Amino acid sequence: MAFSGNAMCTTFKKELMEAKHNFLNSGGNTFNLALYTNSAVPSNMGGSGSTMNGSVTNYATANEISGTNYTAKGVALTRVNPSNIGTTAITDFSNAVYSNVTISAVRGAVLFNDSASNDASVIVLDFGSDKAASTGDFTVVFPAADASNAIIRIA
Repeated sequence: MAFSGNAMCTTFKKELMEAKHNFLNSGGNTFNLALYTNSAVPSNMGGSGSTMNGSVTNYATANEISGTNYTAKGVALTRVNPSNIGTTAITDFSNAVYSNVTISAVRGAVLFNDSASNDASVIVLDFGSDKAASTGDFTVVFPAADASNAIIRIA
């Protein structure tokens, strides 16, 4: 099994300190969500090991899903401006919708910065089991944008 839970990419944490990611809605970077089969491994994405985890460093096409109306690199995400909730900083995205697709064996995703020169990874998402869509919309629902659940939060 390649995916084993959700993970914030280790290189992303360092790159935050280097100001390589801009999440502002106006003038910020473009972030994408690419979908993968359970055959995806971090070593194909600059990471190490055989389990999709925080060692993923960048987007790669190896084991990315394919299907009708699915495009390599997935979909561009709509950013929600970063904010503070109490002492926690958060940012979020609108739900990702892959329109009118026929895809199968979708086990997880990599959220990455498409504006970065190396398509730097941010988060690895594990869907828990294979998912599919047949001539319909495939939607990835992001969690509530609050201090306990936002997809990206720093406490």
